[in-house]
Amino acid sequence: MRVFAAETLLPVNAALGVALVVLLLVAATAAAVFRLSPDASRSRSREVVVAGVRACAQLGAVSLLIGWVVHHGAALFAFLLLMFAVATRTAGRRVTPNATWWWAAVPLAVPVVPVVAGLTLTGLVPVDGIALIPVTGILIGGALTATVLGGRRSLDELATRLGEFEAGLAIGLPERDARLEVIRPAASDALLPGLDQTRTVGLVTLPGAFVGMLLGGASPVQAGAVQLFVLFALMAVQAVAVAVTVELVAHGKLHRTPGP
Repeated sequence: MRVFAAETLLPVNAALGVALVVLLLVAATAAAVFRLSPDASRSRSREVVVAGVRACAQLGAVSLLIGWVVHHGAALFAFLLLMFAVATRTAGRRVTPNATWWWAAVPLAVPVVPVVAGLTLTGLVPVDGIALIPVTGILIGGALTATVLGGRRSLDELATRLGEFEAGLAIGLPERDARLEVIRPAASDALLPGLDQTRTVGLVTLPGAFVGMLLGGASPVQAGAVQLFVLFALMAVQAVAVAVTVELVAHGKLHRTPGP
């Protein structure tokens, strides 16, 4: 019987370090050469490098910290709150530069908190760090992506089609309804990455949860069941996150007008 270990998939050695540096440089170079930024500058290239360096530092710190966190209840919940706070800040500042960015906490919390609470109350996810941190992280990450894409597409569309919004007001539509007519179709595109990932799973990609469980010794059926749970939970979280984001934009809570 063959025994699979994580090291057989991706050994941690000098070659891996070189590969990481090369991949980061390729990403930064492509962004710089093709000027892949909103203002056609090379600023996005710097962001790629900074993101890579931050990822190394953050994962290194978390790797050292998580072994202690999982054995202390208060520290565990503090870590989950930190994850949520960082996600809120990241999503909010991606959507808008003004003080309304903190509203991004709502589309993150509304879908994630009930799902995590339901999973722990039903016993599907035990209340310990080994299970709770990765599951919560996956769901927060999915909500973050959906919030950023939905918020940016909504506000970009509203700015581009401001005349249509004003025309809606002119014919008597409430502000919320006039904004929804403009932003809802564009914001729905935020669901496409999750939909495509789910539609192509097993045919195009073998996601991390599936591969990780196989490497850990689980049967293909168990690994597939866990991966389906992750995909379905992500679709639910992302759909609600986009819906809440659209409502925040429609009500004028999340916007880009100048402010403190």
